[in-house]
Amino acid sequence: MIISMLGKEQAFAAPTTVQSIIAAMAPEYEKTALGCFCGGKALELNETVSESCSLHPITFQNEEGRRIYERSLRFVLLLALHRVLPESDIRIEHSIGYGVYMRLLDRDADQQIVDALQAEMEAIVQEDLPFVRERWSRDRAIQYFLQTGHEDKTRLLAYRPYDYFPMYLCGGIAEYFYGVMLPSTGYVSAFRLRLQGTGMVLQMPSPDRPSQPAPFVSRPKFLDCFAQSNRWCDILNVMNASDLNDLTVCGALPQFIRVNEALHDQSIGDIAQGVFQRKAKAVFVAGPSSSGKTTFSNRLCIHLRVLGLKPVLISLDDFYLDRDLLPLEEDGKPDLEALSALDVELLRDCLAGLLQGESVMMPEFDFTVSKRKEEMYPLQLRDDQILVMEGIHGLNPALHAGFDPNLICKVYISELACLNLDHHNRIRTTDARLLRRIVRDHQFRATPPEETLEMWNSVRRGEEKWIFPYQEQADFVFNSALHYELAVLKRYAYELLKEIPPENPVYLSSRRLLKILHYILPATEEAMRDIPPLSLLREFIGGCTLYQ
Repeated sequence: MIISMLGKEQAFAAPTTVQSIIAAMAPEYEKTALGCFCGGKALELNETVSESCSLHPITFQNEEGRRIYERSLRFVLLLALHRVLPESDIRIEHSIGYGVYMRLLDRDADQQIVDALQAEMEAIVQEDLPFVRERWSRDRAIQYFLQTGHEDKTRLLAYRPYDYFPMYLCGGIAEYFYGVMLPSTGYVSAFRLRLQGTGMVLQMPSPDRPSQPAPFVSRPKFLDCFAQSNRWCDILNVMNASDLNDLTVCGALPQFIRVNEALHDQSIGDIAQGVFQRKAKAVFVAGPSSSGKTTFSNRLCIHLRVLGLKPVLISLDDFYLDRDLLPLEEDGKPDLEALSALDVELLRDCLAGLLQGESVMMPEFDFTVSKRKEEMYPLQLRDDQILVMEGIHGLNPALHAGFDPNLICKVYISELACLNLDHHNRIRTTDARLLRRIVRDHQFRATPPEETLEMWNSVRRGEEKWIFPYQEQADFVFNSALHYELAVLKRYAYELLKEIPPENPVYLSSRRLLKILHYILPATEEAMRDIPPLSLLREFIGGCTLYQ
């Protein structure tokens, strides 16, 4: 067979392992490769190749590489927990910087527990135990998890649409992870477990330094928001996908939607009250793609009106430079995520005038021709009016540094998914936002899912550079996740994603999303009717009366 890699070709006897091919064709990747891309699929290092193909090494600089590393490291953690606290279980919940937050289900974590787990994980890495992949039937897996007391997994697997799937064995325990793994525990030596409140953070490397754990960055507001979301989980009694599915089966999803939406509305009302009490004159609303900024800003305006204010809603998009003036990315395409895509000087001049009570001329951007309209309109804030400015750069100090901080309020909004597949397999917030964007782009922008998936890495790079570094500067943080939304998004996204063929470069990403949706039952027609017209989810599926 003939293997292509990095512009070279070489003949190999079939079958040959991916690891052997890398050693022969790309020895510079021998110590850093975590797998290989083969078309739209990811292959494990110890997987065998039996026919001619093109391979490309997966490293820690690739999103898939970091996911492979995290899955393997999570198994090391679970094995350490099995050895140190065999009667305990853990819930792996959400990202925090380059770490993952988790909590023990039967007790609070303390420094003694963290130190014991860290030491045992280091010992397991030194043992270099193999991750052995086996093909199990669903019934066999359910029986195993029943015997080991993992009811969350048995309930989830009852909804799995396929009878067979890969299980991984290591150190006497078996686990199921949603993606490929490394060959053995010796590959994940860079990590640090640290105490965080009553839980723990498993710190992993950053892309630029894969050989050591990244420094921990404290994000108390971010964690407080997740703590609120966990309280919502307790109120709603929905922690995992199987809990949501049970509601669909028994017909209780409509009522669940009503309570979930009421919690959202209460949270927005609390933020409006906070803005009112601060006597702010301008509110900046920022957040990453598909977080629901537009609908949130409109609903915030409604709550501010309840408090006697008359909000004026402005989109930062109106301050875009003309398309021919935009900065370019490395591929020569306009960089719409960069701060320099905005006319920052004009924005600051307008803000200064408005805060001083002056009448200023405001721009409008025409997206049909990608240029600013020649005509501008006058705006002056009365005493009872407040400016609400929405856009991805709303928290960037370049927009409001130097102005009276008492007059400005900053709100960060994101879809911080807190629903898990099971206790050991979380649903990443970026995947939840991506599903939202796929549905919205297909519904309202005539963009096929392949194009949305293809541009997602560029969007994510922009978020890492221009949005996430400033999230802790927010005065208020709002989690736009709705616990029921995956059941709704499945109705729109599932069949679209299934149509993406294996030869497509985004096939791996589409399969990752499908693996989540496999376990989610679609919302019923009755439940769909209970989604309010002002729901943030309506921004993505349609039917929002705010824009009519």
